[in-house]
Amino acid sequence: MNMERYELQKLRELPIEGVAERLGLRVMRHKSLCPFHADHSPSLSFYRRNNTFRCFVCGAHGNTIDLVMRYLGKSFIDACQWLANENCIILTEYKPCEKEEKENAFNPERYIRFFEHPFLNDAAHRFLFDERKLNPRVISWCRLTSWTDKNGTSWLQIPYFDINGNLKGIQNRNLNYRKEKDMVRFRFPKGSHCGIYNLPVLKLLKPGEPLYIAEGCSDCWALLSAGHKAIAIPSATLLKASPIPLRWEGANQLGTTFHMYPDQDEPGERLFLQLKELLSKQFAARAVLIRHQLPPGHKDFGSWWASMQGNLTTLTPYHLTH
Repeated sequence: MNMERYELQKLRELPIEGVAERLGLRVMRHKSLCPFHADHSPSLSFYRRNNTFRCFVCGAHGNTIDLVMRYLGKSFIDACQWLANENCIILTEYKPCEKEEKENAFNPERYIRFFEHPFLNDAAHRFLFDERKLNPRVISWCRLTSWTDKNGTSWLQIPYFDINGNLKGIQNRNLNYRKEKDMVRFRFPKGSHCGIYNLPVLKLLKPGEPLYIAEGCSDCWALLSAGHKAIAIPSATLLKASPIPLRWEGANQLGTTFHMYPDQDEPGERLFLQLKELLSKQFAARAVLIRHQLPPGHKDFGSWWASMQGNLTTLTPYHLTH
């Protein structure tokens, strides 16, 4: 990725405390517990004047990119991309050389068998059904499965398919993740392409039906459980790189409208505005992105859905078939 200097500057100017909170750190009075050593009293300080962080116990310091690199264990390029995606910033498009593309290619044949007979362990059941209150038919449609690594960590395995149902990527979500611990929250197999989520649902759209856009898989599952047809686009960057591949010449031929419950934070608002602009360009300025407001006290649709304590036996989402 050959980023322009102004793009790097834009990432470095993101509010350092906001980046820290996005990573899961709890910032109070410009300090938080340092995740880079066994900290029992907040020793990680944030300086808004020069937008940096420093721990005077273990010596960790740097800017927003450094914080993401160290906290998530990412390379410089991957940390920049994470920051861009989290904050809806479009970077210069990356075009790998042919050799690099071949070496990093995702091999779906290696993983497809995991989703032929999905298995949910106890941790996955608790997360999906007890905590998130999701409909079992939705979980079956999305072909979610789970596994446990040699350290006893449970992972939810989330497949990404193209519109024709071909496996394109996998996202592994840590079900034992705790913000206060130095844990990896997500893992991706080499070459995994996790762009727009739940694309096969587009083939089920009927004339005049609305399509809901979520900011992540969890919100997408909740929207599906509520009876909506939904996809997930974590950032407007992904929409620019991978436009919604409707099989029709244009969404308006079917009267399709786009709907969204933006997350109740600044990144959620920015994503809504960027998606509105990009969808308008993709569908010749005729597409409509309709905003739906969440009730007070709920950050995203997933938390709202879970709080409603829906009776899983009486939910009637649309007909889902493989």
